[in-house]
Amino acid sequence: MSIDAPETEIVTSSRVACDGGGGALGHPRVWLTVDSTKGYVECPYCDKKFMLSDDAEGAAAH
Repeated sequence: MSIDAPETEIVTSSRVACDGGGGALGHPRVWLTVDSTKGYVECPYCDKKFMLSDDAEGAAAH
């Protein structure tokens, strides 16, 4: 049995919400802030990764 890798979403805002999708099968909605030094944040419930796009306002310089 293999486990699917967590989903990654490219975002344009450093403040994002995650509820796991799937309605009742998701998880409680949490608000996350993208770490400006890493350029991403991971949801503590479902491990979904939110990556800040390079052209987003306030994006970390790479």
